Amino acid sequence: MGEKEERWAVVHIYSSFNNTIVHATDLSGAQTLAFSSGGRHVKADRLKPSQYAAMSSAFAVADQLRSKRITHLHILVRGVGGHGPKTPGQGAQSAIRALARSGFAIGRIEDVTPIPTDGTRRPGGRRGRRM
Repeated sequence: MGEKEERWAVVHIYSSFNNTIVHATDLSGAQTLAFSSGGRHVKADRLKPSQYAAMSSAFAVADQLRSKRITHLHILVRGVGGHGPKTPGQGAQSAIRALARSGFAIGRIEDVTPIPTDGTRRPGGRRGRRM
């Protein structure tokens, strides 16, 4: 009878050890639908990478997506990568959980952290980083 139309979006979650950024685009990635970061929801800089800030920014993005009648999501999780850490920060999992709780159907969750194929030298020099 009244079939609901599926409307898809891609949510890019960048989670480093300093901040968590949640950015929703259309399927091509060309148009931004919603954006939020951990720094918008906490007062102190040291709290930006926390799970609470990531969850708050994910809920803010979910509200904006719901107002644009998005029903389904693909989630792309990204860590720092390069010669930084390959694992996402602590806010990534709580941001994914917040999006799942918001009532969206989730298509796929994918890790898109850039892995170098023998790129440039790591910083620190021959004898390593001296403290």
